[in-house]
Amino acid sequence: MAQDVAIIDIGSAKITVMIGSRGVNNTICVKGTGEYEYAGYEDGEWYKPDELINAVDRAISLAQTDARTKIRHLYIGVPGQFTVTQCKEVTTALNRKRKVTDADVDELYAQGDTFADDPNYVLINSQPIFYTLDDDRKLIQPVGLTATKISGFISYILAEKKFTDTFDHIMAELGIESFDYVSSILAESLFLFEDYVRDGYVVFLDVGYIVSDLVVARGDGVLRQFSIPFGGGHITKELRDDLSIRFALAEQLKRKVILNLEFTDGDTYDITNKDRVTSFSARQVNDIVISKLSKLSRTVLNCLTSCDLPPSTSFYLTGGGISYMSGAKDYLSKKLNTHVEIAKPNLPQYNKPHLSTALGLMDMVLGNEEPAQKKGFLARLFGR
Repeated sequence: MAQDVAIIDIGSAKITVMIGSRGVNNTICVKGTGEYEYAGYEDGEWYKPDELINAVDRAISLAQTDARTKIRHLYIGVPGQFTVTQCKEVTTALNRKRKVTDADVDELYAQGDTFADDPNYVLINSQPIFYTLDDDRKLIQPVGLTATKISGFISYILAEKKFTDTFDHIMAELGIESFDYVSSILAESLFLFEDYVRDGYVVFLDVGYIVSDLVVARGDGVLRQFSIPFGGGHITKELRDDLSIRFALAEQLKRKVILNLEFTDGDTYDITNKDRVTSFSARQVNDIVISKLSKLSRTVLNCLTSCDLPPSTSFYLTGGGISYMSGAKDYLSKKLNTHVEIAKPNLPQYNKPHLSTALGLMDMVLGNEEPAQKKGFLARLFGR
């Protein structure tokens, strides 16, 4: 019988708990979901910290009711805003020419793991960007190959202790004794992109409601990560302020926006509410939205200038913040001077960009629950 796992995705405006198992052909069978909106976070701080435990409790309760099961172990996705990535080049000599073993790779990771005494961060995941052996060829899997030394460029992802301390307390209050922390952006990168894409460089921008994560990944690891204080909610707020309308009406208006059409002065977006139609200048609305997306584009370009990426790097947009906005992807393509694609889960009924993080976490931890032949790899993956 397939083993159920449970994850919690801490979004910037909504908490999602998902319970599921591995289905046929390596698919994901979701058995229960719980979602609960809350005040969220920005700049590494919770807007209403006193309400966080209730939001987590409600999401967990809804998922358990939906799945008709009790969560016994919970994997907590740590958002990008509460993590940092450090990449290190490490080498270990094998003393003689022989086949590389899992123990050799474990020793390589241990050399780079110097984080035990860090007062502010705790290691949660470690993954290879690539390995090299005697001939310096870049490899993703060195075990079983013959060499006299093994080197690796290893990505270590660390969670802020103030985040883990907060959730340690919440789990204790809710009576959940067994849990692990997982990097949300790492899970997302491994889930959304095939190996052959990640063997080069891949960049993805996950735009949420309040916060966005910009991630540069390669191989099986994260090279660079950036947290950007921008989300779909910022566009809604700008529409509300500039047009002097209610926030709920601004949210409705944002969802009508079409950026890849040329409008005339008389064109309008019409919002119907209780038999009343409110019209807004399509040009004015689009100008407001484009102004925010232009600022986002400049921020992304500034972040990527330090990354020295090859021209062939693939660029993707995901998350629920702007992925559903008609023309947003094309506008980013123009401003970033690269082709931008939408990244979403390749799963029937769940192929929605806003589910990328939750299903990425689910896919990662389902691998952790699989049989022992992957134990060494997964122990390193989870920073153990």
